[in-house]
Amino acid sequence: MIVGLGNPGEEYAHTRHNAGFDTIDKLAKEVGVRYWKTECGALAAKGAYRDCDVVLAKPQSYMNTSGGPVKQLMNAYGVSADRLVVIHDELDIAPDAVRAKFGGGHAGHNGLRSICDKLGTRDWFRVRVGIGRPPGRMPVVDWVLSRPKKEAADDFEYVCDKAVQATLCLITEGLDQTQQRFNS
Repeated sequence: MIVGLGNPGEEYAHTRHNAGFDTIDKLAKEVGVRYWKTECGALAAKGAYRDCDVVLAKPQSYMNTSGGPVKQLMNAYGVSADRLVVIHDELDIAPDAVRAKFGGGHAGHNGLRSICDKLGTRDWFRVRVGIGRPPGRMPVVDWVLSRPKKEAADDFEYVCDKAVQATLCLITEGLDQTQQRFNS
């Protein structure tokens, strides 16, 4: 199961905080998604890449409560935490970089905190999409909820494409290969 984090609604579409949603939308094309359905509080779709069946999901609760829909979907599909991949924005990574890892904390990310709380574990895969820190004294909330403009928009598009490739590598080649290719 591959979950992209974001906030529902047009006002949040294509903001930095919705890097997970944007990546999932791109990933859907790669895995042959034909339609989305509302299920367990999320938009969900089935697809396949090579010999791997996948379920893609975009929780439709707000970021801070995304753990509920994730847990419900995992229960509905019989997916264990070690078969979960969560794609999310990451302030502490440069805006052109992607990192993959297994386990870890939430680093103040409320979507990750919600998933950790609902699953009762921190042991699942993450594809971290770099959005960088806000410039100057701009508040973090204003940065993450803004849409990148001009060349930053191109960089955002690029990093989401890179996150798709990292996710596909993770599900077909494993964590070590993915980290060697994308974490350096």
